[in-house]
Amino acid sequence: MAIDQYENEDHRIQEKFKQKTWNEIRTNDSWAIFKIMSEFVNGYEAMGRIGPCVSIFGSARTKPEDKYYLLAEKIAYKISKGGYGVITGGGPGIMEAGNKGAHYGGGTSVGLNIDLPFEQHFNPYIDRDKNLNFDYFFVRKVMFVKYSQGFVVMPGGFGTLDELFEAITLIQTKKIAKFPIILV
Repeated sequence: MAIDQYENEDHRIQEKFKQKTWNEIRTNDSWAIFKIMSEFVNGYEAMGRIGPCVSIFGSARTKPEDKYYLLAEKIAYKISKGGYGVITGGGPGIMEAGNKGAHYGGGTSVGLNIDLPFEQHFNPYIDRDKNLNFDYFFVRKVMFVKYSQGFVVMPGGFGTLDELFEAITLIQTKKIAKFPIILV
């Protein structure tokens, strides 16, 4: 790649993450509520038809030969054989392993993907009509918590910790009922 191509790519990335002015933030706030509302409505409608599930959280960077990938796949397989569907973040790594295990276990395999500037894409093991895409992390977390009967938390990074702490905070504050959270 030529130097000027790197500079063009660098400029494109800088523009994407450039801090917005107060006026740009204020102007978009009023209209964002409609996009947020549509994500909730679409999520509730799709997830309400799925049935009992267990969410599996973990790193997007875990490789298929990694012991935790293989363990997540095995756990998801057994969850599916137990009559539960599996919900993941829909991306690669541990998420893919969870969806793969559910797929091969004959269970429901759901992916709640988030629109990111890098890395995240749907994995091939999600049931065709059960892959949802979100722009807002908080809407996505609501879907994980509202439609799961338990959580399995595999090794991961900040996103995995965010999802874990959301669930345990809601249980601690009695905003949701107690349900199993298994840390691996």
